[in-house]
Amino acid sequence: MTHDAILDTIAFDARGLVPAIAQQHDTGEVLMLAWMNREAVAETLATGRVCYFSRSRNRLWRKGESSGQQQRLIELRLDCDGDTVLVLVDQQGVACHTGRRDCFFRAARDGALEEIAAPLVSPDALYGHSHG
Repeated sequence: MTHDAILDTIAFDARGLVPAIAQQHDTGEVLMLAWMNREAVAETLATGRVCYFSRSRNRLWRKGESSGQQQRLIELRLDCDGDTVLVLVDQQGVACHTGRRDCFFRAARDGALEEIAAPLVSPDALYGHSHG
């Protein structure tokens, strides 16, 4: 199957986006959720480096372009409806802009949100300024 055929199988929403879940390929750790448009998926498949679409910046976002914390594509999968992408990645460093390994560091416990993971690196070190 060609890249175009794969892209044609994806059910992008009305905005031209599809949710993308990033998962560490060898541990199964869910790292983050982001969005991809057709161009981001095409670039990811062509280069092997994961590219997303930033809704806040309204442009392509190559994971790690500011922080150096890149994701190398191991495998791209589609769910049964074709409306969600799973990218199995090799995450270099941390995935979360807060400096944590993954973005899911708050757990609902006893009626409150509890932080269950501390930052491994400061956002200042990642971006050279406060990022939040």
